[in-house]
Formats: sequence, structure tokens, C-alpha cells
Amino acid sequence: MTVTAVRRPRAVRHRGALAVFLIPFGALFALFYVIPIGYAVYQSLLVVERDGTFGPAVQVFGGLTQYIAVFENEAFWASIGRVLLFGVVQVPIMLGLALILALLLDSPLVRGSKFFRLAFFAPYAVPSVIAAIMWGFLYSPNLSPFTGVTQAVDFLSAESVLWSIANVVTWVYVGYNMLIIYSALLAIPSEIYEAARLDGASQLRIAWSIKIPLVVPALVLTGIFSIIGTLQLLAEPQVFQSFSSAVTSTFTPNLTIYSTASIPNISLAAAMSVVLALATFVLSFTVLKLTQRRTAA
Repeated sequence: MTVTAVRRPRAVRHRGALAVFLIPFGALFALFYVIPIGYAVYQSLLVVERDGTFGPAVQVFGGLTQYIAVFENEAFWASIGRVLLFGVVQVPIMLGLALILALLLDSPLVRGSKFFRLAFFAPYAVPSVIAAIMWGFLYSPNLSPFTGVTQAVDFLSAESVLWSIANVVTWVYVGYNMLIIYSALLAIPSEIYEAARLDGASQLRIAWSIKIPLVVPALVLTGIFSIIGTLQLLAEPQVFQSFSSAVTSTFTPNLTIYSTASIPNISLAAAMSVVLALATFVLSFTVLKLTQRRTAA
């Protein structure tokens, strides 16, 4: 009877080299991510008390007082509902357009793909604030060069301004998402396409039955990024406040937090930030798990 010796795992060599790469990242991660989050949580547990009417303001530990105030703040939850509605409509449209553009660029029937790839991505190079200002002028009846359209349709009204902002976000980010999906398409082995062509599959059939199913992970990734970006919407509505009175200081969650911190009520704003971060995590994680189950099925 032979006894097989159990091999012990080799000790990790060059630990010093690993530390050289990991320590800078760990230090920056702690400095710009962990510490700010910890400080926000600490700040959210404080309340301001005064000794008399004109006494100095003193911050003391208040437990969950600020969180109770957050859950009782109707404007904050109304802003979350507004951006959720925004995301339900805007994100599928944006990702659908990005998918179509990526499929067109990957098609052998399209000429000049390098030019169109750059053209589709170009809006992403424009800062969000500049894009919002540009579109705000285009929407304004008195400033837009398309006065016939803007006088017939009020893009800055209370009923339309949310979707006008959605158009700006779609214009900026559709090219970015298109590149992610297009990169996934380039990673598909060409042998799969050749086998499909030998079976007589058309380009439309190849796109529907091969390309789209194989880029689902890229669609999930861009979807998660888009959900996070939707809940963090700030720059575009903040700029649109100059063009439309319908965009209030509580139009989105981040605008609500910004205006609350400007009062100033730093502790309440910190509690709102923590709640928004947890809501973003829960929603993103739920969408990720649901999509993973559907992909596995």
C-alpha cells in the first residue's frame, strides 16, 4: 500500500514586492473612501443643542435622531421616488441605444467604424455641467435657435423638465456604455460567427442569437453603473435650476443633501447621505442578483 504525500502549499514569495503594490492602494483607499464614510456615519449620529435661545451651538451624541428625521422627511423620499422613475425610463433607453450602436459598429456591413466610434463617444468627453448648460440654452424658448420647437413644447415645465434632464444624461453617457458593450463584442471568438454563417445565419440572426446573449454580462455591468449614477444625479439638475423654476432644491436626493448641508445642518445631511448610500447598495445588489439568476436559468 502506497502512501501519497500531501503537498503543502508553497509559501508566498516576494512579500515585500506585494506590499509595495498594495500599501499605496490601501492608504489611498482608506484616506479617500473608508475615512470619509466613517466620518459621515459619525457625523450623522450627532445633534446640535443650545444652552438657551442665544447660547452657543454644541454638537452632542444624538443616537438615531437624525435617521428618524430622514425617514420623516417627505421631500427626501419624494426626490428618491423621482430619480427611481427617472431610472426606470432613462436607463433602459440609454442601454438599448448603446447596444444598437455597438452592434452597428461590430457589423461587417458598416463602413467607417473608427470614425463613428469616436463620434458616438465624443459627448462623454464633454463635462456634465457644460452639457447641461448647452442643452439648457437649447431648451430655453428665448435663447434656443429652434424657437419654433421650444415655443410649441415647453421642455422646462414641471411635467417635462425631468425628461429633458434624462435626454442630457442619455446624450452624454450612451457612448461610454456603447464602448463597454463594443469591447465585449470584440472579445467573442470569430469561430462562432463563422460556424453561424456556415449554417446560413444572417447578420440579424447572428446579432440576436449570438451577440446579444454573449454581451449580457456587459449589459449588467453598465446597468449597475447607470443605477448608481441615477441615484447620484446632481450636476444636471443643479444647472437646470438656472433655466427652470420647476427644479427645486429637493429635486433629487443629492440636491436635497446639498441644500440641507448649506443651511447648515451637516448632521442631517450626513444621515441622508448614509441612507442614500445604503439604498444605492441594496438596489444595485438586488438588480445584480436578479440578473444573475436569469442568466443562470
